[in-house]
Amino acid sequence: MDAVTNDDDAGGPRPEPGRGDDPAPAERPRTGEPGTEPRGEPDAASDGEAADAPAPRSRRRWLRWAAAGGAFVVLAATGIGAALYLRFEDNITTDTRTAEILKRYDKERPVPEVHDAQNVLLIGSDSREGDNRRYGEDDGQARSDTAILLHLSADRESATAVSLPRDLMVTVPRCVDRREGEESREQFAQFNWAYEFGGASCTIRTVEELTGIRVDHHLVIDFQGFKKLVNSVDGVEVCLPKPVVDRDAKLRLPAGRQTLRGEEALGYVRARHALGDGSDTERMERQQDFLASLFRKVRSTGVLMNPAKLVPVLDAATSSLTADEGLNSLTELYELVRGLRELPEEGLVFLTVPRQPYSQDPNRDELVQPEADRLFTLIRKDRPVDVVQRSEDAEDRQEADGARGERGTGDDDGPSEPTPTPTYSGATAEHAPCD
Repeated sequence: MDAVTNDDDAGGPRPEPGRGDDPAPAERPRTGEPGTEPRGEPDAASDGEAADAPAPRSRRRWLRWAAAGGAFVVLAATGIGAALYLRFEDNITTDTRTAEILKRYDKERPVPEVHDAQNVLLIGSDSREGDNRRYGEDDGQARSDTAILLHLSADRESATAVSLPRDLMVTVPRCVDRREGEESREQFAQFNWAYEFGGASCTIRTVEELTGIRVDHHLVIDFQGFKKLVNSVDGVEVCLPKPVVDRDAKLRLPAGRQTLRGEEALGYVRARHALGDGSDTERMERQQDFLASLFRKVRSTGVLMNPAKLVPVLDAATSSLTADEGLNSLTELYELVRGLRELPEEGLVFLTVPRQPYSQDPNRDELVQPEADRLFTLIRKDRPVDVVQRSEDAEDRQEADGARGERGTGDDDGPSEPTPTPTYSGATAEHAPCD
């Protein structure tokens, strides 16, 4: 597997804070070279834990080998031999730099509350490097065009995918600069700037700072990788309420149900101006619907047990992704996909973190509180997230919002009752396009 440094060591000029109409963050003084801070010696508690560790480690090692055997048996049963297995393993690009950087900040990171649950950060990069130059000049900068926090429940009976707006104004913590390897100070900036400042490690730290949720793994995909993945399943079905013509996104699509591939699929999930109200919120909802449709297609067409369909999907998926060391093998990806495959369609929930226009700039976003913190708490504690389908009319949404506002105030003099689980606007994977 190829190792990369998540662009942290890449050459080229440092990011300029004035690209587009983004607000320029505060000046970023440097404090030192990466890797110079001592990682410290284990304390007594750590030594004690280490003494008791062999049994859990043995169990994890056994589970890992069992998963490897299970993955290979499935692949062998579908006609995929050892040569292809190894080829797919070698396809995966491994991001080792992010883990090295995150170790420096380990004491600042959230502690998982439910250890068998998993949180995977999916990052769509707008890098213009290599084959992506066709989408704009490669100025050495890359931001997170899309960020989705995927939570897999401990029992693997539900999953929640939360989109984080790229225009969300957040506190970006201290990060190791992706160009110069020096540390930046904490600053208030737009969310997608975190990836430009420090790649995946800075984006992970920003998400953890924002949500209090420990990110266990991350996957990064760029424009070309996205197109390759969509084409490997022969396109994804979408539904348009009216025709779309968007010159910037190179889109010309009729109304109604249709299957999008390659360039059209990429344009569809990235477009803002010609679809809906032009907001980033609606763009994220469109991305969620697209992923739900992809999920349904992979499940319904038997991709995972059909060698003619599985081989191109595995080839595309493994060659399109940059993964951390915990997801950089076919075995580990197989375990992740298997967990999703066994979900009922109604168990996969998509939503956008509660947001509203930023008070200082309506072109930016800020969190809606306390709804956002309640959502993060549900995920931290591995509890289900209930959503009101986005297709419901405005009156039903207002009633749901009103009900949320009346819950859990704690101001009544009478006996207190358990606070009902909050409900959010979103969608599940069970609703097909045009439903």
